[in-house]
Amino acid sequence: MNAHRRVRAALGVVVAGALPLTGAGMATTASAASAVPATPAVTAEPAARAADATPAAAVDDPLALSRQVRDAAEQAASAPAARTLTADAGIRRQLDRAVSTLVDDGAVAVTARVETPDLTWSGADGVRELGGHAPARADDPFRVASNTKPMIATLVMQEIEKGTWTLDTSVEDVLPGALPRDVTIEQLLSHTSGAPTASEYLILDKMQDPTDIDEYFEVLGEHYSDGDHVRAVHTAPWMLEPGTGFSYSNAGFVTLGMMLEKVNRTDLDELLEERVFEPAGMRRSDYPESPRKRGPFLADAAYTGADGAGWYSIRHFDPTLFRAAGAVTSTTKDLAAFNEALVTGELVEPETVTDMLTPRSAETIEYGLGTYRLPDPCVPGEYLYGHDGASFGTLSVNLTSLDGERQVSLGVTGRNVTADPEALYDLSDLLVPMFEATC
Repeated sequence: MNAHRRVRAALGVVVAGALPLTGAGMATTASAASAVPATPAVTAEPAARAADATPAAAVDDPLALSRQVRDAAEQAASAPAARTLTADAGIRRQLDRAVSTLVDDGAVAVTARVETPDLTWSGADGVRELGGHAPARADDPFRVASNTKPMIATLVMQEIEKGTWTLDTSVEDVLPGALPRDVTIEQLLSHTSGAPTASEYLILDKMQDPTDIDEYFEVLGEHYSDGDHVRAVHTAPWMLEPGTGFSYSNAGFVTLGMMLEKVNRTDLDELLEERVFEPAGMRRSDYPESPRKRGPFLADAAYTGADGAGWYSIRHFDPTLFRAAGAVTSTTKDLAAFNEALVTGELVEPETVTDMLTPRSAETIEYGLGTYRLPDPCVPGEYLYGHDGASFGTLSVNLTSLDGERQVSLGVTGRNVTADPEALYDLSDLLVPMFEATC
């Protein structure tokens, strides 16, 4: 096999921060409550496979996008324009040009939205699918990846408001054997449980040759059962002792999804539709359980380098690899609607909102319960709240001011997964003017 077909040779980053692994329940049947085994079977096979090859994802930085977003906000805060922009045609032209710049520099599609009391702007450029011709539209849905996490956190906090759980509820009390260590709901929500992300172990267990890049992208279309997720989290090394620090974990939100399905005896897609999407007015959002997408959709695509294996279309991606940590598809308008509904108390009580937005950790990012905050580039001493997401082929950002009146949301398909951060577009070329436009 040629060197350019080797995963580690072609990919500098891939899974851990690239995916928001999600896992809703431990079964694919209609009733997750009846399908979740008390103690899932754990085999030694994934550990043996993992010992043969170090996953490319093991060296990935799951907070790389979060830092890029924070840096763009800081850059916007330091720019004179951030204090002088007004809602006029000039701002719209600047934002339109910024969207086109990303596409010109290599993005497959870009859709973005800015909302303020004086300005509502949305824009799009590129094509819906790698190698396709249908133009991307501002209202096209895309894979939001870890922007799923605040939605799952909302469902969890609703259960706490109902008295089903408390933040101190032990995972072991709800799903015995699901995790190799006993942790609390608060630790899962705040990424302080020490649980691994485990995504790379899921993928490697499906591969015959862990260095074959073609096979790597091929198995992203495999179905990943709840048992697969449980085995992966039992196989992957635990990152730190629960409660002793911050360690980003997709598997933690997979576990929360399983817990929600068990106590409600309802599939996660129905819970999200009834308790998040509908009340927030998210009319084009979905929690898919198969690769099939009806209607317009901005499909994932990964760039592995001009000297490597080139571009890969990931239209076949199976969201069971993500589950409750990142399977939601949405639009920029729906993402903004979610953030506004959340921070203004339409989905949970105001005191619960405050609890969710209060950081539990300030390591790299100030992370609360399923959300993080960063300094508001327009108002010194204030913050923007929300999340970002990175699938194998899509990036997303969704942030709001505390009053829900100033928001930025975007989705970009065509992700650079090489070790060279300058191989494609610079996301700051769009994020900075979007932040400036909210001032």
